[in-house]
Amino acid sequence: MSEGVQTTSGSWWKTSLLGRVAELRQREGQVFLVLALVIGALTGLAVVAFILLTERMGMRLYPVGGAPWRRLLFPVVGSLGIGYLLYRYFPNARGSGVPQTKAALFAREGRITLRTVLGKFFCTSATLASGIPLGREGPSVQVGAGIGSVLGRLLGLRTEQVKKLIPVGAAAAIAAAFNTPLAAVLFSLEEITGDLYAPVMGAVVLASATAWMVLRVSLGNHPLFKVPQYQLVHPVEFAVYAVLGVAGGVVSAAFAKLLLGMRARFLRFPQKTVWFQPVAGGLLVGVMGWFVPQVLGVGYGFVGEALNGRMAFQLMLLLVVLKLIAVTASYASGNAGGIFGPALFIGAMLGGTVGTVAHHLFPTYTATPGAYAIVGMGAVFAGIVRAPMTSVLMIFEMTQDYAVIVPLMIANLVSLFIASRLQHEPIYEALAVQDGIHLPTAKTRQRYGRRQVRVVMQPAGESLPAEITIREALERVRSSEVRTWLVTDRRGVVGVINLSWLERELAEHADKKLGELVDKLVFPHVHADHGLDLALERMGANQIEILPVVNRADVHKLEGIVTLRNVLDAYGVGRA
Repeated sequence: MSEGVQTTSGSWWKTSLLGRVAELRQREGQVFLVLALVIGALTGLAVVAFILLTERMGMRLYPVGGAPWRRLLFPVVGSLGIGYLLYRYFPNARGSGVPQTKAALFAREGRITLRTVLGKFFCTSATLASGIPLGREGPSVQVGAGIGSVLGRLLGLRTEQVKKLIPVGAAAAIAAAFNTPLAAVLFSLEEITGDLYAPVMGAVVLASATAWMVLRVSLGNHPLFKVPQYQLVHPVEFAVYAVLGVAGGVVSAAFAKLLLGMRARFLRFPQKTVWFQPVAGGLLVGVMGWFVPQVLGVGYGFVGEALNGRMAFQLMLLLVVLKLIAVTASYASGNAGGIFGPALFIGAMLGGTVGTVAHHLFPTYTATPGAYAIVGMGAVFAGIVRAPMTSVLMIFEMTQDYAVIVPLMIANLVSLFIASRLQHEPIYEALAVQDGIHLPTAKTRQRYGRRQVRVVMQPAGESLPAEITIREALERVRSSEVRTWLVTDRRGVVGVINLSWLERELAEHADKKLGELVDKLVFPHVHADHGLDLALERMGANQIEILPVVNRADVHKLEGIVTLRNVLDAYGVGRA
C-alpha cells in the first residue's frame, strides 16, 4: 500500500515539474526579464567577492613595504598551484574569459558549465591574489555569462534564449567590475554580440543596473578612480593628445604582438608541460616584483596615483615596459586572468609619461600629467580591445570628468587607427584562433540568409594521415580520382593538400611527414554557416576542389566536406 502511495506521489511531482517547465517555456518573455534581474544580482555579488579577494588579500600577502622574498614567493607558488588546478580540473578556465564567452555564444550553443564558472572564479581569484598582474574584468565576464547559461539551461529554456543570456551576464559583470553601468551595456552589445541594435538590449540594461546596485550596496558609491577636475588649458593640447594616441596605438600593437607571439610558443610545447607552464610567468613576475613592487597585482591603487599626478616620471616609464612584459608573459604562459585591467594600467602610465614630458616642455599650454594619464587609459584600452566607444564612456564613468571627453575621442581614434594598421586581427579573435576557435565576423553573420555551406556539405571521404611521408602519400593517391585530400591526425583535420603540392614537395621533402609540412593552425576551411560564395573563393585562392567543413569551437573537428561540384550544382552550373 505504501509503495503504491510513494509511486503515485513520485509521479505527481514529476508531472508537476514537467508542467512547470512547459509553463515557463510559454512565458519565456517574462521569465527572461526576471532572469536578467537574478543574473545581475548574482553576478554583482560574484564581482564584489572578486574585488575583496584579489585586492585586499593581495595587499596583505605582498605589501609594498614588506620583505622582498614575499613578492617573489607568492607569484611563483600561486602560479604553480593554480596551473595544476587549471590543467587537471578546470581546463576551460584559462585566459581572459572574453574569447571563451564569445565562443559560447557563437560556437557552443550558449553552453558554459557550472564547473567552468566555479573554476574561473576560484582560480582567477587565487591567481590575482598571489600577485600575477592580470585583470579580473575579463574573468568576471565569463562568470557572469556562465551564470546566465547555467540558469537558462536549468529552467529548460530553448537554446536561442540561453544564448541571449550570455550578453546579459557579460554586461552585469562589467557594470560591477568597473562601476560603469552605461559602458557595460555598450561593451556587451559592441564587443560580445557585435550588434548595437541587438533585441536583448532591454535585458542587458536591466542586468547592468542590478549588478551596479549590488556593488553600491556592498562597497559603497565610489568611482573606481578619484581624480580632480581637469580643464583644457589651450587648444594646442589637442596636438599633444593626438601624439598620445599614436603612442597608445604603438604600445597596443606591441602588446598584442608580444602576447600572441609568446602564447604561440607556449602552445607548441608538449601537452604534458601545460600544468607547469604558468610558473614561467609567475617566476618572471616575482623577480620583477622583488625590485619593483608596483609590478605585482592589478595595481589600481598605483593607477590612482598616476591620475592624480603623484607618481614620478621615471617610475611611470619603467612600469610601462615592465608591466607590458609581465602581463604578456603571465597570460601567454597560461595563468587565469584578463587584459582589461592591465590595459588601463599601462595606458595610465603611458599617458602620465607623455603628459610629464609635454608639461615640462610647454608648462603654460598643457595640463598636469594626471589629465594625460586619464586619456592614456582610454587610448590603450581602445587600441588593445578595439572598442573605442566603450572606452570613451567607460573612462568618463570611472573618473566622472567630462572635460576629458573630446581629448579621449581624439586619442582613441588615433590609437585605434595605428593599432589596426600594425596589428590587423583584433586580439580576442586572434586568441580564439590560437585555441582552434573561429568566431563569426559581422560580415559572416550578414550572410546567414544566403546560400550556406550546410545545405550542400557531405560526409568526408578519402584522407591522408599526417604520419606518412610525401613519397608514401604520392604512392597512395596516384590512382585516386580526386586531386585534393584532407590531412588528418588524432585531433582531426590539420590541413588540405592537392596533387601539384605533393609533386612540388617531393623534390626537397620526399621523406618528411605530411604533418611537418602543413600549417596545422591555419589551413583552408569553411564553417557550416559560411556562404557558398566564400567557399568558392577559398577553393580558387588555394587551387583545391575540396574544403573541410569544421566546427567553430574546434577547427580540427571535421563536420563534413564541400566540393567544387557541390557549389557549382547549387548555383545551377551543370556539368559540361
